[in-house]
Amino acid sequence: MKKLLLILFIMSSAFSYAHAPNQSYIFLRIYETNGIEGRYEINVKEINKIFNLNLSKDATVNDLKPYKQRIQEYFLKNSSFISELDRYTVNFGDLGVVRISSGNYMQFHFKLNEVKQLPENLDVFYNVGFKEDPNHRGFLTVEYNWKAGMINNEAVIALDFSPSDPNDTLNLSESSVFTGFIAMIKQGVWHIWIGLDHILFLLALILPSVVRRRKNNNNAYSIYGWEPVMTFKAAFFYIIKVVTFFTIAHTITLTLASLEIVMLPSQIVESIIAFSIGLAAYHNIKPIFKMKDWIIAFIFGLFHGFGFASVLSDLGLTGEFLTLSLLGFNIGVELGQVAIIIGIFPILYLMRTYKFYPKFLVYTSVFLIIISLYWFIERAFDINLLLDDYLRIYAYQAAKWLGLK
Repeated sequence: MKKLLLILFIMSSAFSYAHAPNQSYIFLRIYETNGIEGRYEINVKEINKIFNLNLSKDATVNDLKPYKQRIQEYFLKNSSFISELDRYTVNFGDLGVVRISSGNYMQFHFKLNEVKQLPENLDVFYNVGFKEDPNHRGFLTVEYNWKAGMINNEAVIALDFSPSDPNDTLNLSESSVFTGFIAMIKQGVWHIWIGLDHILFLLALILPSVVRRRKNNNNAYSIYGWEPVMTFKAAFFYIIKVVTFFTIAHTITLTLASLEIVMLPSQIVESIIAFSIGLAAYHNIKPIFKMKDWIIAFIFGLFHGFGFASVLSDLGLTGEFLTLSLLGFNIGVELGQVAIIIGIFPILYLMRTYKFYPKFLVYTSVFLIIISLYWFIERAFDINLLLDDYLRIYAYQAAKWLGLK
């Protein structure tokens, strides 16, 4: 237990310092039809050092606005993008901020003009901060390039810059549709694995898969009135039926929402997803749809599909390769679900014959109801009860540690 806590502490510390204070970044988004967009990110401490300012480490966009033009001119002077096709002009857009305990990072969004055709190579010059701080380092990351398999990437560094070597070349020719499709499958698996709400909903659905309700002497169902299924086939068929209806439902709404045919407010969707966990768990204690558990899987699967669609939206897809993106992401979600079920179902099947299993089912369901209420209050009333943030950080880091990201 102590070793596990130590590992979690180290991973959470690493997460906090993913952006080191004496580093700056270029994030690029490469589109087949819409050209190249990106942003510069630089720590407030480095801005103070370069421009002799005294901004707080928690500076906001409003704090930076008086110096916006001066900083942008500095970026234009100390960076450039050139290819065999053209020399590209940087056209700045909005300002943003990334809040980090060691000091906020300011974001300068931009778009490269005159990108009518994607080049094979992009020559990048980056000399930001090197004169003022010899220890400063610059990095370029391709955040999005569908055909290169880069989807919502902030971890893989493509180029690095230093005072002795401020020039480097980004190869844009090493890409394929297949690579992008595989990347979307990974995104689907990744999302289901870090989506605690989806995992707990699945858990609530499959807990009763290895037992069946039995009536008491009064011909009524009791809370602990469960008996183990006699064969593996019966339990497996239950799993197949419930998961199939859940899959059909979320595939329908994932497609409709991604194509912008049907849209629902995110707050409503996330609140109902939280509620679905509690209702599925309550159904395990007191049946709502007797012998028709698949109804819960289908109805709330529709809302989970809207939740999956919001993830696709967050990935910044612009419509290119949308059909393949939908297909790949959905396949990934299904593979992630199968992996979860393979991990949980055999354990439940082995436990089913023990006398404690009915109590285990009920107590676990009560626990899921409590979590469901917690998340529902957070999401429905838009308040932060803090515990959720810690769970997400640890889940994210644990998944990365296991090689899922």
